[in-house]
Amino acid sequence: MNANLIVSMLLAVLLQQAEPPTSPLPNANKGPIPRIRVSRLFPSLQLRRPVQALQAPGDARSLFVLEQAGRIVRLDLQDASVTEAPTWMDIREQVHDRGNEEGLLSLAFHPKFAENGQFFVYYSATSPRRSELTRFTVDRTSGKPDIRSAKVLLEIPQPYSNHNGGTVLFGPDGMLYLSIGDGGAANDPHNHSQNPSTLLGTVIRIDVDRAVDGKPYAIPADNPFVGNAKAAPEVWAYGLRNVWRMSFDRGSRKLYGGDVGQNAWEEIDIIQRGGNYGWNVREGRHAFAPARPGALNTDYVEPVAEYGHGEGVSVTGGFVYRGARFPTLQGVYLYADYAFGTIWGLRCGDGGCGEPVVVWKRGAATQMWSSFGELHDGELVLCAFDGGESGPGSLWKIDDVEGN
Repeated sequence: MNANLIVSMLLAVLLQQAEPPTSPLPNANKGPIPRIRVSRLFPSLQLRRPVQALQAPGDARSLFVLEQAGRIVRLDLQDASVTEAPTWMDIREQVHDRGNEEGLLSLAFHPKFAENGQFFVYYSATSPRRSELTRFTVDRTSGKPDIRSAKVLLEIPQPYSNHNGGTVLFGPDGMLYLSIGDGGAANDPHNHSQNPSTLLGTVIRIDVDRAVDGKPYAIPADNPFVGNAKAAPEVWAYGLRNVWRMSFDRGSRKLYGGDVGQNAWEEIDIIQRGGNYGWNVREGRHAFAPARPGALNTDYVEPVAEYGHGEGVSVTGGFVYRGARFPTLQGVYLYADYAFGTIWGLRCGDGGCGEPVVVWKRGAATQMWSSFGELHDGELVLCAFDGGESGPGSLWKIDDVEGN
């Protein structure tokens, strides 16, 4: 989310008006993609810059929502009338959110959370400026996080306040994945993304259930750059600018990511083991800057979808819909533009991906889609900033599809 770029592009428009082989996707490339209709969840509740919504393993009733300043709230999905969000965890004192793209950015529950109470948060810190991946454990008596249990797994120096990424999540293989931005400024001035010896501009993959060689985690033996002196062994994929939200499709097990562009193109990628996604040599499918000598791999992986800055300026990656409520939406990857509010649907299969379809357009509404969330039943939740970046926040759901 590039604040200055978003503002300038919006003004201009207003003035003008990594992965093993997978099985085929259900319904791949079959049938038209229907338009959707969205409505408010918890219509009387106001949040503050909600950036993620998710459920914990073993708990189908609660929805956990991250507020960027450093608070996590826990909502009861069976109480639509709630007006105040009860705090589950508050780490605002240690979270640095001064920059538009800094703050508490992502949460992942351990797949065995119901047994071990572990969860992982990714947030910005300061003095010095850095991103941290930290593990916490829930106190069994109170049911809330024990702040004293904090264990920092990774500290990533951040030279600038923007392009922090990122999403932390567990894959179907039980490994933890994290998307990390290129370090910020513009043009990737330090060439981080094409240098996988740094973690900036990458997706990493680590084993948080083991501690090896003095690190609080282990490197999976099948990570693509294990033993390569020119790359960090944590790296799963690189050449990325600022992946803002990624997710595994529970049907195909593929990892989708929305990579925020710079001046011209936003892109959707299927993130593969060892892939180089081209930034800063390429933006989307287009040339951006000359390749520098010494690149590890120049066989760039092209995005599966892109859109230009006439249609939006900051992509928000989403999820492949796997719910049962709307069969015609089954297998469609939904993603959005944060600033313009448009939502697209994309259907992919073994033969590739079709053309994206606009499934919802904001019109006179003011939602800025900051994130998508997936419930245990496959239904989706959307997080929004209402009325601009400084306004209140809200949660939304898909309540109907065309022809349903």
